[in-house]
Amino acid sequence: MSIFINKNVCNGCGKLKETLCERICPGDLLFRNAAHKAEIRSQADCWTCGACVKACPVQAIDLKLPSQILKSNVSLRAQCKKQHTVWEIRNGNGIKEEFVIPATTGNEAK
Repeated sequence: MSIFINKNVCNGCGKLKETLCERICPGDLLFRNAAHKAEIRSQADCWTCGACVKACPVQAIDLKLPSQILKSNVSLRAQCKKQHTVWEIRNGNGIKEEFVIPATTGNEAK
């Protein structure tokens, strides 16, 4: 598994000093290239944690699942909202499933 950045969608997070995906990547694998687009240094080193997928404000990053797990051409995408995250799985036939996960603030009663 690894991430794939759609260069046609990525806006490099505008005027921010670093991209949001670059800031959140625990492996320090993402950077802004000469075209001011997010890029990954090494697909092989990606932990596939999905943090960058969730952090991208323009949904330019997909997490591709290998065919060993599911059928080929499967993508996993997160869309973060204030109260929840919507995970979308799309298979090679274009069929889409969505899973909604409530957001947590860390302040919930235990």
